[in-house]
Amino acid sequence: MRIAIFTDTFTPDVNGCARTLKRYTDYLENKGIPFKVFAPESTHETQFSSHIRRFTSLPFFLYPECRMALPNLIQMKSELRAFHPDLIHIATPFNIGLAGLKLAKKWNIPIVGSYHTDFDQYLSYYDLQMFSRFLWKYMHWFHKSFQKIFVPSHETLKQLQAKQFRNLSIWKRGVDGSLFNPSFTSEQVRIRYGIKETYILSYVGRLAPEKDLETLLKIANHPSLKKDVHWLIAGDGPLKKELEKQAPDNMTFAGYLKGEELSRIYASSDLFVFPSPTETFGNSALEALASGTPVIGADSGGLKDFIRNGKNGYLAEPKNPEAFAQHILHILLHASLKKRMEQEARSYALTQSWEAIFENLLAECESVLAKCSRERPA
Repeated sequence: MRIAIFTDTFTPDVNGCARTLKRYTDYLENKGIPFKVFAPESTHETQFSSHIRRFTSLPFFLYPECRMALPNLIQMKSELRAFHPDLIHIATPFNIGLAGLKLAKKWNIPIVGSYHTDFDQYLSYYDLQMFSRFLWKYMHWFHKSFQKIFVPSHETLKQLQAKQFRNLSIWKRGVDGSLFNPSFTSEQVRIRYGIKETYILSYVGRLAPEKDLETLLKIANHPSLKKDVHWLIAGDGPLKKELEKQAPDNMTFAGYLKGEELSRIYASSDLFVFPSPTETFGNSALEALASGTPVIGADSGGLKDFIRNGKNGYLAEPKNPEAFAQHILHILLHASLKKRMEQEARSYALTQSWEAIFENLLAECESVLAKCSRERPA
């Protein structure tokens, strides 16, 4: 099977879609499965790879870290024809994705897609709700030719089913249990960030409106969480400067982190707090669990698939800082519960192997090819 992947975001971009696709292509390369990625130029420095064809791009106004590509269709056609894919996988509904859709239809190549981002929920955080109807109409048109649409969680599946999308299938996310591991707990975190309080509560993710960081600030300012608690925020984004101005004294912004430095933040935290209600999955919450850190998250989206109340964390009503604060206090005040949750968090994460998840994905892709082969006229 030869797979061409069309995406408007790819490594080294920092978002769930780009990171998942990088994991996927690493897996394909390790298994010797031929692939070709068509993607925009990145905001960040990129390394050359013969597997990746990049195109001139401009920053996307809602998400400047992502790029809107200006694909050269003549070059794209030439490279795609030379690669001769059996299957086209489209990960985003923007310019690169549109080009992939056009070429797949033109040459009658089977198409699968993955749904990574709930753009409809994003609209309300940018005062663009008036475009919701148009967005869904466009998304219906864009996806109607796909033989499979892979979604990361049951909640996203239910949402798209309610919108009359067809050919839906779950493509879960995994976690690297060696990189995200309780063994990375380190006193260096306290020393580096000058933390003297008893407990560390962390957030890792993009600092942007759709993550509902307004609620995070309200949680941090809760009277019961002003003492003995230090907040450690890892990530970057358009709201960073404004958040730094509004943040309480017991909140530190560590900036964008990766690798072992990020692993130490997760593992050294007592709890991971994630108020975002717009996650189709919630990769950072699963990374926290793998690090042995219970999660207090919004009762919305993909987190509902793997956060178990009283087991590895709690789900709180979205936009309700009081509910978040009560769950946080309950865990911090009950040491035996916290210890049990840490063990449950790690145990669950270890069942989420990328290897098994990608094997299932490829099996579904192969079933698409087999079905298309049967349906082709002799």
